[in-house]
Amino acid sequence: MPRPREFDDDAAVDAAMETFWTHGYEATTTAQLCESTGLGRGSLYNAFGSKHRLYELALDRYTERGYQDQVDILRAPGTAGERLRALLVWVIDIDLADSAHRGCLALNAATEAAGRTEPVMKLTRRHCERLEDVLREVIENGQRDGEFRADQSARQLARTLLSTYYGLRTLGKITDDRAALMDVTDGALAALH
Repeated sequence: MPRPREFDDDAAVDAAMETFWTHGYEATTTAQLCESTGLGRGSLYNAFGSKHRLYELALDRYTERGYQDQVDILRAPGTAGERLRALLVWVIDIDLADSAHRGCLALNAATEAAGRTEPVMKLTRRHCERLEDVLREVIENGQRDGEFRADQSARQLARTLLSTYYGLRTLGKITDDRAALMDVTDGALAALH
């Protein structure tokens, strides 16, 4: 009769997510994963199969939580412009509060060669596409209400704003200058009018 698991898979994935986010895929060692999850090497591999599979699960957890947070902001009450601004300010606040300057795990995964496999790229692509779709919806609402310019497609404007969002995530890794990050935000939102 097999021994029942004595650990929580979700808690282990959450702990691994924090470890990968802090160190990156390549620099994260099995020993660090064992320490952060509280699992022995054998239990870690029996439960998750490989370091990379655990990375995929951690990345999936990160993107799902992030997407839900983003949707909650973008579908909150307020004008389209207020909601878009709230999203950009939210991400600035998150990055400035992180003393380790980790940035966005999904963006890190997309740019770190060692862990970049087709499943990882699929997860990051899906995350970006889903966020782009919600941004497009908000911009379409703003266009219908006469708040935003209508001479460009909502899709094109959403892609530009998505680029700004991830640009802020990258800048947040290298600067503590809130005024500079707000300048990027103000410029991006002004382009919608």
